[in-house]
Amino acid sequence: MSVPFLRVENLSKNFDRLPVLKDVTFSISRGEILGLVGRQGAGKSTLFHLLNGVIPPSSGTIYVDGVPQRLASRSQAQKLGIETVYQISSPIDQFNVSFGFLFDRDVGKETTRRTSGLVEHFNVVENIMLGREVTRFSKLGLIHWDQMTRTAIRLLEESNLPPSLIHEQVRNLSDEQRQLLTVARAFYKPCRLLLLDDIIPILSFERQKILMEKIKRLAAQGTSVIISSDDLTHLFTVTDRILVLYEGRLVADRPTSEAVPKEIVELIVGSSRQEQVTPLIWALESYHTAQQQAEELRRIQATLQESLDARTSLNRQLLERLKDQIGALGQLTAALQATQRRLITEREDERKALARELHDQVIQDLLSFNYRLEEIEGNVADPPVQEEVESVRQGIRNVVSELRQICSDLRPPTIDHHGLSAAIDSLAHEWATRSNIHVQLEIDPALGRLPETIELSVFRIVQEGLSNIRKHSFAKHVRLSLQRTPSASLLVRLEDDGQGLSVPADLASLSVNKHFGLVGISERVALLGGVMSIESSKGGGMILQVEIPSPYPIVS
Repeated sequence: MSVPFLRVENLSKNFDRLPVLKDVTFSISRGEILGLVGRQGAGKSTLFHLLNGVIPPSSGTIYVDGVPQRLASRSQAQKLGIETVYQISSPIDQFNVSFGFLFDRDVGKETTRRTSGLVEHFNVVENIMLGREVTRFSKLGLIHWDQMTRTAIRLLEESNLPPSLIHEQVRNLSDEQRQLLTVARAFYKPCRLLLLDDIIPILSFERQKILMEKIKRLAAQGTSVIISSDDLTHLFTVTDRILVLYEGRLVADRPTSEAVPKEIVELIVGSSRQEQVTPLIWALESYHTAQQQAEELRRIQATLQESLDARTSLNRQLLERLKDQIGALGQLTAALQATQRRLITEREDERKALARELHDQVIQDLLSFNYRLEEIEGNVADPPVQEEVESVRQGIRNVVSELRQICSDLRPPTIDHHGLSAAIDSLAHEWATRSNIHVQLEIDPALGRLPETIELSVFRIVQEGLSNIRKHSFAKHVRLSLQRTPSASLLVRLEDDGQGLSVPADLASLSVNKHFGLVGISERVALLGGVMSIESSKGGGMILQVEIPSPYPIVS
């Protein structure tokens, strides 16, 4: 078995007797990519500082190629092939780098002063080649500026930066450009182990993807990489293993192919409780999606700007007008959605009021009449009259039963008192009894209570879906499932064994033919920001699936 490039055993670090890192043991092979995750203060940066020689460990051993090493400085680590790229810091942080680690006894948090290694008044070429200058006529030691400039331009282009930056002073660069410059320095000469300390967030989404591809190429060439990041989406895409630090201890060393985001988040927060894990998963996924959308909007904006610059003033006016129209259309769409939400809310309020009025007045009046008829029936001695009165009373009881069913359809009392799960359970059993169709019900025990508007919308979606099956499918069996997904979405799945429906369903033609069930469902789903899909079931019939993103309120 080959010796791993680097191995640490029982690595620990204390500050003023307080442990920051505790008995950490792991290894990394040549060409392997590890992801390092953990909450702030978990010890990620401390581990990097131990591996690159910035600070010595309190105990434990670092092996490089199987040989124990005592890394006394960053230059010594670089001679062994260990290179580090830190997240860029402010000029004040760089000025104070000589103070190394500061420990705040009052709040118990480790504060790290990190430096990018950039010289503010040097230009880009000078910074990239600092300490690695190319010379010609070795006896004279003349700097080969042309070759260094060509190298700098190549490295800038690999990071999607314009070559025109090569003569710009670092102090004039943006934070993202400065971060990319530190990456370019690290990529200039191949190293054996590259440590990337939380540099992903400062980069745009497009440049994050470029960086991930460069990391993959480095690993393919034999360079080992450890990435410290909170972006699980990128880590699950590029890494071979994921290490999780919790309060200074290594609590997991998982092959990425065998791990799932929910498990990793549980290890990061140190709990499997849904109210702690679910909001974090949703925040991570939403953040990644928002990055993609923001990057796409920036790309479109840049494309339009280039087009504007190349066109005549008339075309510019047309584009400005189109921009105004798109803005007005967006406002109109938002207003229409708000109106539709208000109409649905008002409709539910009307249904609730009507159900209450039927129950409290009409049904009670009918029951009162029934009691009076019962008294009359007891005082009548004529059998034919008694039979007639009994027939009238039975008719009243039938009407009361139907009215109660109407009240339940208008506003199921179960949903107000016991929540969505109980309301769906009651609806399914009543529907199965009325339609003589068997229902297999699967409701997630951890479904929990949702906001009232969402519970009512989901109830109406299921109610309308079951109504469609009864009217059109000729089914004998229905499977209804309500589940929470790992990302805290709500998944509603309704499957029948009936005659099915053409897929993909044409909602426009359904509307023309006054088949409004699926149209109404799609409108409710759209207002909830969810997605709806219609599939053919393997055994015949149709599968209606609705996914509503994170309807669960965040628990503070």
